[in-house]
Amino acid sequence: MDGNNKQNRFAMDKWLTLEQIAEYLQMSTSSIYKMAQVGKIPTYKIGRQWRFRREEIDKWVEKQKVKRNKI
Repeated sequence: MDGNNKQNRFAMDKWLTLEQIAEYLQMSTSSIYKMAQVGKIPTYKIGRQWRFRREEIDKWVEKQKVKRNKI
């Protein structure tokens, strides 16, 4: 699957799995899993599975922006 198809697929998905959110954020699944366990990333646990709302993840990523001081 090329980059455009991946972006289109993610844009249409409302709920993403652990594997999908890791791919979307270009992070390892173990990092996402650890963040989810301690509440550092917005997530929902349904039974034994983690689910992520793409809209909430996009907003969360925007809040992570590093502010730089002028020198």
